[in-house]
Amino acid sequence: EPGREAAFAQRIDPRREPGLSPEQRLHMEQVERALRRRLRGRNVLLALGIGAVTVGIYAYTFYSVSQERFLDDLEQEVEASRERA
Repeated sequence: EPGREAAFAQRIDPRREPGLSPEQRLHMEQVERALRRRLRGRNVLLALGIGAVTVGIYAYTFYSVSQERFLDDLEQEVEASRERA
């Protein structure tokens, strides 16, 4: 039927499913816990990676700005031209 979800796409609540044995319910809960743990680990790694890239860009920006000396050169040229005038 159109508009109806397929049986494989529906989420099953093991506590409310009448046809499951206690062993099957326990197994489903264990699998869900393991999946949550794995997902949490991946999320932590992703957050650390994004944080490292952000800190790297921030540090590189400060480093490159501190290396720029062109304004100092311009000021020296202005001072030299003032002394000549």
